[in-house]
Amino acid sequence: MACARAGPQRDRLSLAEVLRAALAGQPPALAPHHRKILNTLLACQTPQLGGHRYRCKHCGREHFVPRSCGNRHCPNCQWHQAMEWLQRQEQLLLPIPYFHVVFTLPHGLNPIIRQNRAVMYNLLLGAASQTLLEFGRNNLGVQLGLTLVLHTWSQTLIDHYHVHCIVTGGGMALDGLDWKTTGERFLFPVIPLATVFQGKFCAGLQRLFTSGKLQFHNDLSKLSETRAFQAEIRKATSKSWNVYAKPPFAGPKQVLQYLSRYTHRVAITNRRLNHLDPAEGTIEFSYKTRRDKAPPIHKTMELELPKFLRRFCLHILPERFVKIRHYGLLANRGRQERVAQARVILTGEARRTEEDPESQLPNNATANSEAGESPRLLCPYCGKLGLVWVETVYGAARAPPNPETCTQ
Repeated sequence: MACARAGPQRDRLSLAEVLRAALAGQPPALAPHHRKILNTLLACQTPQLGGHRYRCKHCGREHFVPRSCGNRHCPNCQWHQAMEWLQRQEQLLLPIPYFHVVFTLPHGLNPIIRQNRAVMYNLLLGAASQTLLEFGRNNLGVQLGLTLVLHTWSQTLIDHYHVHCIVTGGGMALDGLDWKTTGERFLFPVIPLATVFQGKFCAGLQRLFTSGKLQFHNDLSKLSETRAFQAEIRKATSKSWNVYAKPPFAGPKQVLQYLSRYTHRVAITNRRLNHLDPAEGTIEFSYKTRRDKAPPIHKTMELELPKFLRRFCLHILPERFVKIRHYGLLANRGRQERVAQARVILTGEARRTEEDPESQLPNNATANSEAGESPRLLCPYCGKLGLVWVETVYGAARAPPNPETCTQ
């Protein structure tokens, strides 16, 4: 029996339901890595992954909480992971302005990127970070702090490769003894940023080709020849590249609010899924579109399930690929010391920047407590706090036969 959904989202369509319907028919051929990820998402919050059994100390009834998959492509799990990550990042925020810059690749490069995801994603993140750090050194004489987040999708799930950058409004002087700020409303001019970014990316792309690190298959096999590759790159990069700089955040708290929306975002969330029609083999979902600075327009799109599945798989990241990266002042090695030094220069006060310990309270994403109460869980029967852990149920074990005792 399927577990009954609990809470305000009980009637909301889930991505797992859509993927299950898409895989039930004759799905398109899938790469082994993609099929592995899809199977993980389908198992999320089901008895297949096991879970924990609790007993209410008030009414005495038992309650089964299934494990979540924790996969970074899963819309069910990313909220919890984002909150834990943000708690750690809060310790690194400085009392300064922060800027938001977006670097976007031209769509003419999409076919090459699809066949060379890992190296091209690394190149995009590297070119964007090097551009900003170089502007910081040359224009301000400082080391900026950067947090970069790779996104690969548009609202309609087509490939749209871009990187969001959170940039400190100033940086540590190169001698490490002072802090220099940028203007309050202005970081760097976007046209020079775009020019330098394009140059760095194209130079890196040429190095990848020369060193034989790019692969070309099927319709792109002709690009293995130098002349054809050069012509394709000239065609793909002939137009101006898009670099967008947003106004600075109002303060560090607003930076965290922004990061909570972008860092652990997945290609599509459950709330955008409107209607699944298994008989017709279609899924309708909502999306937003906008032109320039006009308000967003809300629209809907209907896709056949195989096409939806293909689009979703476009955004499954390569194994072990790190999509959130820190550079400069915020680079991982020595970050705590550099941030502490910057805080002393800015405020004259020292503050601990160690990461907060992980929460020990069990929840649907990391329910692994083996003793005591779980104050995060309400009894689904009497509605009172006071569920006490009874036992851990390991993978592939069955949930209780009564579906009312199951939650998702």
